[in-house]
Amino acid sequence: MKAIVLHSIVPVRAEAREGSEQLTQLLFAETVDILEEKPRWIRVRNDVDGQTGWVDFKMITKLSDTEAAAVAQADKTARVVMPMAYAVSENNGQTIPLTAGTPLPDYKDGQFSLLGVGFRIAPEMVAPQPLEMNAANLMNTVRFFLNIPYLWGGKNALGMDCSGFSQVVHALFGHSLLRNASEQATQGEQVASLADAQAGDLAFFDHEDDKISHVGIILDSERIIHCSGRVKVEKIDEQGIYSTEQGGTYTHHLVSIRRY
Repeated sequence: MKAIVLHSIVPVRAEAREGSEQLTQLLFAETVDILEEKPRWIRVRNDVDGQTGWVDFKMITKLSDTEAAAVAQADKTARVVMPMAYAVSENNGQTIPLTAGTPLPDYKDGQFSLLGVGFRIAPEMVAPQPLEMNAANLMNTVRFFLNIPYLWGGKNALGMDCSGFSQVVHALFGHSLLRNASEQATQGEQVASLADAQAGDLAFFDHEDDKISHVGIILDSERIIHCSGRVKVEKIDEQGIYSTEQGGTYTHHLVSIRRY
């Protein structure tokens, strides 16, 4: 059975309890498969990236087969491009905050619709089509994300983790990435070295355990934007990320670079 998210964001947890680890978040208009149900909790699989986990039953809406088919057929090319925007329901006039990367079904000229309800949104907050990946577009997009704080499992304007940041940004450029850094490192094509990297390539890092544990977006051969404490721009070389904030030390060891 299918369900849909009608809230701005919905936390997805590792276990069926409020105090459990947040694995990721679902965004407005995203759909899921229902895998299992317990009192007050539903285990779901995100149709976007396959991530599974538990959500509060009050925070998703089950769909009939007819509704699920209609939602699946809707054009979800358009996405919110700014970290935060507001849509207004034509049904009751209420507003709903929407975060970057949120799909806008059947969007056209500042309007979109979902399950028969129309919404209005400022056109300047929307990318009607995927952006072209180039240095200028990337920098113009990610500058609005600077200083968003780090939040484990987060992928919204008030808190993101490193892979949530890369997933959301790349969605604006039409790239569908998996959720976690170690998964994203299996996608795309290998880039031989930092000297060969282009704006938008993802750089992956490990710590002492030799496992991929961090990801950032390359701006050029000397700069990377990533979420570590907050979204910020730092120096990168073939060794890794060099942080002047942390006393001029290497904080992350570069393992690989991928292009999508």
